[in-house]
Amino acid sequence: MAAEGSAGDLIKVVTLLGAAVVAVPLFKRIGLGSVLGYLAAGLAIGPFGLGLFSDPQTILHTAELGVVMFLFVIGLEMRPSHLWSLRRDIFGLGSLQVAVCGLLLTGVGIAFGFSPGVSFVSAMGFVLTSTAIVMQLLGERGDIAAARGQKIVAILLFEDLLIVPLLAIVAFMAPAGAGAAAEAGSRWTSIAIALGALLALVAAGRWLLNPLFRILANAKAREVMTAAALLVVLGAALLMQLGGLSMAMGAFLAGVLLSESTFRHQLEADIEPFRGLLLGLFFLGVGMSLDLAVVARNWELIVAGVLVMMLVKALCIYGVARLAKSSHADALDRAVLMAQGGEFAFVLFAAALAEGVIDPTVNANMTAIVVLSMALTPLGVIAHKRMSKAEAVSMEGAEAPVDLRGNVLVVGFGRFGQIASQHAVALGAQIAIIDHNPQVARDARDFGYKVHYGDGTRTDVLHAAGAHVARAVLVCIDDQEAATRVVERVKADFPHAAVLARARDREHALALVQAQADFQIRETFESAMQLGRASARVLGASEQEADELDQRLRRNDAERTALELAGGSIYAARDRVRQQAAGAGVAR
Repeated sequence: MAAEGSAGDLIKVVTLLGAAVVAVPLFKRIGLGSVLGYLAAGLAIGPFGLGLFSDPQTILHTAELGVVMFLFVIGLEMRPSHLWSLRRDIFGLGSLQVAVCGLLLTGVGIAFGFSPGVSFVSAMGFVLTSTAIVMQLLGERGDIAAARGQKIVAILLFEDLLIVPLLAIVAFMAPAGAGAAAEAGSRWTSIAIALGALLALVAAGRWLLNPLFRILANAKAREVMTAAALLVVLGAALLMQLGGLSMAMGAFLAGVLLSESTFRHQLEADIEPFRGLLLGLFFLGVGMSLDLAVVARNWELIVAGVLVMMLVKALCIYGVARLAKSSHADALDRAVLMAQGGEFAFVLFAAALAEGVIDPTVNANMTAIVVLSMALTPLGVIAHKRMSKAEAVSMEGAEAPVDLRGNVLVVGFGRFGQIASQHAVALGAQIAIIDHNPQVARDARDFGYKVHYGDGTRTDVLHAAGAHVARAVLVCIDDQEAATRVVERVKADFPHAAVLARARDREHALALVQAQADFQIRETFESAMQLGRASARVLGASEQEADELDQRLRRNDAERTALELAGGSIYAARDRVRQQAAGAGVAR
């Protein structure tokens, strides 16, 4: 019997993975995007499709961890100074958009014949935009770090913060009952617990996490680092949940606290596979939760509600954006992206249903409206993209793109890397540095350098460190095999970047050339040639004779390198060259 139960659970897992593997590539191939693929797959296998799953809420609850991990990764990119610079957008632009949209959408509910209380709860649930969908769409088109993307992120952060006071408002809106004084005392206790949980998380982030990761990095157990990264994310989410706050905001705060850490890029790379998988599971759960029976019974109300609420919210967002002096293109883009309800609406509606503020029929209808709006958003984005011609888009008020010529990623920051990076620093380039030795990262801080811990042979770490936007990648690590693998990874996954690599000796230089490094140099070659030239001068050679000798030796070296490359096999060619050069006395 136990084996049968395990087999049944395994069938469900295989079904979820199979649906995603089939639907997502298909939808991306026809230009509809991955989010819509997940939603369609969830609808197909859910209780209102093929009926392979009967409880989508359980899957949604588990899959919320995908949203939690997504916000942790976003938090890693939000250094406290950067977050402080966004304070006007978070609290100014965010509060203005929420207030205007909430007011007008409440009016829509009243116009549909609902009471002011029900209209307010329904409106505020729809105001809370889907962080998961918007961030996924922004990430797919690479706009998260852009100016307009940062404004959207700021608004989403404010909306995520808003769920806590909204839940408190719903509790106050509950029908009057006995024990009001006790309830008031309980609310003050809840506030104290929430503040305590917040302070505990901040204290752990400031004084505990960095020493913990330093110890684990020195142990050089990669799987333990991954486990620690998951522990931080899930632990922060659990702490906030126990404090009555949002799990997603707990993970975001943990990310912000670690954003200045030397382990930032490694953490992001470790979390990324879990984040993507669980976020996909979340979208599958949303697709499953669309109750087609409810839609069929109340299709007129639901269809009208979806269209009117999305239209009103989009117009509000556009108006607020223009009022905040965004360009027409940016305002329209924001309106299309954020015109849907979000995952926190389910939390708000569930709380309102439990408190008796809304009835089960309103909950079912509003849930269907929110889910349909989430499903329509990717279609709206695609339609907007196809209707907008790039050359016709006004650039008024838009910031110029980042100049990629100034971006340099340095892999390895020992003696060689420190010297090699000085030219880029002197030119004012933006430098990102990763090193697999946590002690190097720690020591470099004394000289004013910010070095992140990470394994440069991993594509995900390179991406997290910024290889996808780097103009040049300087490979300065001492390990020959690792350096060659880094070059191969960068050339395969980030072909736009020029790769300049340190070679340990001639054989390694040839291996780097075969790995398609744009430039390679033996670490001791130039210094040895300079010392040799100085010795020629000491032995009586004139300046001109020393220069001619230097040029001849460099030509000989270049010819030997070309001969070895033409030989096909590095080691066979090495033996031939050694035999040919045996009497020449030329140093390797």
